[in-house]
Amino acid sequence: MIIKELQVTSINIIPLETELMTIHIGLIPAIEIDNIYVITVITDSITTARKILESKVNPLQNMFIPLASTIKSFLSKDGKNKNSLLVLPQKSQMAKYKLIDNQVKANACILTLPNKELHLFNKKKECNNILCKWQILFANSLKKGHYFLNFEDEKQRVIKPIYAKGGLWLPIIEFTNSLCVCFTYITTRHAPIGEYRQRFLSYLPTSCPCSEAEI
Repeated sequence: MIIKELQVTSINIIPLETELMTIHIGLIPAIEIDNIYVITVITDSITTARKILESKVNPLQNMFIPLASTIKSFLSKDGKNKNSLLVLPQKSQMAKYKLIDNQVKANACILTLPNKELHLFNKKKECNNILCKWQILFANSLKKGHYFLNFEDEKQRVIKPIYAKGGLWLPIIEFTNSLCVCFTYITTRHAPIGEYRQRFLSYLPTSCPCSEAEI
């Protein structure tokens, strides 16, 4: 049966921190119960289990230390006290896991905050805002220069810069140094073409070799 149910509202917290915090909150009332000598923590997260048993310094140390202190106080309380950690895969057929899983689902708490307050949502929103500002600055001719060549996709839409996986241009040139130099010359219009000569080398011919364009 459920001894204690607690709902905690947290903002900007990752799933692993939630798991560690939940285990810690669950251990506290269990320790306070009289004649309890064995506490078994059941989790389906192998990552969480490793973090609990990990002794080296890590970013989640502030979550691990209170949890370890709680376990230590229980073990030192009585020589008969034992604590075990049981890691089971999701949808495990073990009787204990099925019992706990059914109880948790039957008493699931309804979130009091909308999804927009979640850490991952905030992170994505902040990233999108930065990317949007970046694209606006990039589209401003005063920022990228008057002679920057815009590239279009198959639907004739100007390709906007992105930060993921090398952007939209670098994968095309396959990170070849010589090709990257040529591509940069063309993009910034510093290649030895008529328009470049007109700006910097006016004594050289600027007409197109095809004879159909002035520059």
